[in-house]
Amino acid sequence: MPLRPVRFEYLTGLRHIALRNPRLTGSWDAAGRVSAQWSTVPMESVLAEDGCPAFRATVQLDDAELGREFHWTVIVDTADAASICAVATEANDAASSDRTRRFVLTDAADQVERYWLTNCRRLGANRAFAGGAPTPRFRFAVWAPNAQTVELVRSRLSGSGNDDGGYIHDDGRGVAATIAMQRSDDGVWSAEIADQPGVAGFEQCDHSLYMYRITRDDGTIAYRTDLYSRCQIGSGDVDPAKQQWNGRRQELDGTKSCSVVVDPEKVTELFDSPVFPETRWLSEDDFWRDELDPARPVPHRLEDLIIYELHVDGLAAGKAPRGTLKHAIELLPYLRDLGVNAVELMPLSEYEGWASWGYGSSHYLAIEYAGGGRDQFKHFVRECHRHGIAVIMDVVYNHFVRDAERAEWAYDSTAPDRNIYYWYEGSPHDYAQPDGGYVDNMSTGWAPRFCEENVRKLFISSAAMLLDEFHVDGFRVDQTTSLHAYAVVHADGRAAERARGFGIKFLREWTRTMRLVRPDTVLIAEDHSGWRAVTQSADAGGLGFDAAWFAEHYHQLVGDATNESSRARLLKIAGWGDDRPLAMSWFAGTMAASTSGRVVYHESHDEAGNSSYRENGQTIRSARTILVAVNGAPLYGDTRLFAEARTRVVAGLTLLGPGTPMFFMGEEVGASEPYRYDDFIAHREDFVGLRDGIGANLFRFYQDLIRLRRGRAALRSHALEILHVHDANRVLAFRRAEAGQDLLVMASLANHDFGAGYRIQHPALADGRWREVLNSDDVAYGGRGLLNRGDVETTHGAFTAVLPANTVAVFERV
Repeated sequence: MPLRPVRFEYLTGLRHIALRNPRLTGSWDAAGRVSAQWSTVPMESVLAEDGCPAFRATVQLDDAELGREFHWTVIVDTADAASICAVATEANDAASSDRTRRFVLTDAADQVERYWLTNCRRLGANRAFAGGAPTPRFRFAVWAPNAQTVELVRSRLSGSGNDDGGYIHDDGRGVAATIAMQRSDDGVWSAEIADQPGVAGFEQCDHSLYMYRITRDDGTIAYRTDLYSRCQIGSGDVDPAKQQWNGRRQELDGTKSCSVVVDPEKVTELFDSPVFPETRWLSEDDFWRDELDPARPVPHRLEDLIIYELHVDGLAAGKAPRGTLKHAIELLPYLRDLGVNAVELMPLSEYEGWASWGYGSSHYLAIEYAGGGRDQFKHFVRECHRHGIAVIMDVVYNHFVRDAERAEWAYDSTAPDRNIYYWYEGSPHDYAQPDGGYVDNMSTGWAPRFCEENVRKLFISSAAMLLDEFHVDGFRVDQTTSLHAYAVVHADGRAAERARGFGIKFLREWTRTMRLVRPDTVLIAEDHSGWRAVTQSADAGGLGFDAAWFAEHYHQLVGDATNESSRARLLKIAGWGDDRPLAMSWFAGTMAASTSGRVVYHESHDEAGNSSYRENGQTIRSARTILVAVNGAPLYGDTRLFAEARTRVVAGLTLLGPGTPMFFMGEEVGASEPYRYDDFIAHREDFVGLRDGIGANLFRFYQDLIRLRRGRAALRSHALEILHVHDANRVLAFRRAEAGQDLLVMASLANHDFGAGYRIQHPALADGRWREVLNSDDVAYGGRGLLNRGDVETTHGAFTAVLPANTVAVFERV
């Protein structure tokens, strides 16, 4: 029987991915017939048209099988594992986790089956070495399956210093050139610039401005940005459709302005360039060549991290109208001096407005220009790595920016059920109001349409790009519970089970892809469900994260964001200043639950002033830790001493426990201003100034506490043994023993000293001597100096040591 060749291509879209020994395996036998016994052949490693690693193989299939369905996948080896499936995408069925690709054998002469791991170089504006040409063309591609036509429209910068322009009005003003795009069967429209008369290739397109003019399915015209844009022009907050605009690009809100063509394989040589477009460039290989300092290795094990949550926009108090990446770089020596080895950045993807918390993203592959943009972010990451600091990015996939006009909203259709980036249940005719079918998920926008593979791939590609092009070390995914547990139909609140199922599918695909791109990527979920699957392997049916934020640690330890009687709220209640018992036993149980796969914190951006609850008819707002410690009393005299003492205990219980510790910026110097999403600019604080002034003692304590954790493997382990809890005495003691090290931690929130000694007894305390290695009552930290200056003996499991008021003390077996 005649055989028909089918070519298979696996395309990564990433320049630096390291997949080895690729093999194609599929549901055919040696004769090319459909078979339950799959055949496997090696694949050739090649560079694809986009200049990225790819694999290909050709298989001869029997002509008699025309019209039959075949399945296939690709197997590879990575640095961490052998023979793993390199297809991260699952079948487009909420109930299925099958990752095989499917096709029907046709009579086409050149049948090609392709799999894109990411769309990083498939969609957007990218180089294309078509037909083996030595120089690249520039290819623009956009997914718009409902569109009647799509045109690439180019704008221009004009005027002195190229300050003017960067916006195309709805009536077409600002368009300098129009190029028709061609549709493929998968709903992707594309155009290659080199095919156009009088325009040649890549260099002429670099840093040009563009949008897409889309004739939607109902004939209306919409100007839309490129959602795969790596840069949006503008660093202001002006939307010319709603506000008067002076014509300067700097004033534009990047969510509404033109997209910018950039070459991802170049980085600006200068951090601050005096001109735009920039003129001094380095190849990415040259830029990253001296990224790492062997004397300061960047940590990649979750257990080794001490995470500092950093909001770039909230820096530069007293220096600039808002913080930028320049100010973040200036802070790095301070952070290295503090001792943290990871920063978790609040979202930096393009967001609405001029300064923001960043939790409403519009363009996931673009870095917010107001904060410095993509090249400055690469400089920041490189400087972090030179200081031995890992970079973890906070990313938001549960909703889009609230005003997504010109971004995701109604991209190629005005019909709610054909709004391709937004989930919609049923038909608009099913509801009294057209928006009834959209899905709420306890975020600030409608849920994304995760049943569309290209919507899932948008988020996946943006994260893969951050690993590949920016060298970030990990991610914190915002509110994953919204994706798998909170989705409800807007009209009536009924559970949107299919949306939840596809949310689970997306998270599995996302974590699998990150493991393929870089196996040691740290993956953290903000997840409040308690679902064990969050940190189970994706291949075992879990979501595949290394860890989840453990908010219960905060609620039990500090607890000023709610008034729930089921939480210990130790610091909140201690802040009243009396001697009532504290539920230390509840917190001990919480600590025991954080022994694996938990990021614990005593303060995050959400609780530093932004949370609130109702009590006795009043709104009670959360506050910074040092204020909670004294119930908001003015911080001077003895009140400040009490506040700092209790704050030290809280920090100690976070950094000395078994969870991976994190704290919000400014905690280490007693920052006290409320940090709210709507007015944080007015409440920024100078951390360096506080360190050199009133916050010096607290900073010194954090330094020594961090140094102790980083220097003791037992403190970085999951080992934990609760030795003693006494609610009335407000005392907790626990043991951390691992790798030949044995440490005992005693913590008291009592307002009086146990000056004659506090006795605990436990069979785990073998006879021997212990030496105090940290005591938060040391005068160096602002304490009174009530220390254990000699070794402490244990006999028959009994241990007695001086325990000052509001103190955490650490003893090491000698």
